[in-house]
Amino acid sequence: MAQQAEASRPHIPLQDRLRQLLDGPVALDKRALLGTLCAEVSRCETLAYAAGWNDALATARRGARRDEDA
Repeated sequence: MAQQAEASRPHIPLQDRLRQLLDGPVALDKRALLGTLCAEVSRCETLAYAAGWNDALATARRGARRDEDA
């Protein structure tokens, strides 16, 4: 379910998202800012990890189809 929610969010590059957090209308204290930054970086890493697995699975499937055709 969380992946579906992530997929529905518009993709904002990490640098732009960090700029939004730093320049936003609400001033965050250090602890809140660090917590938010950690969550954003973790989200980006999770999406990148999932994309890597999706690429690897797609490659494996293509290889399996080629083996079946041969």
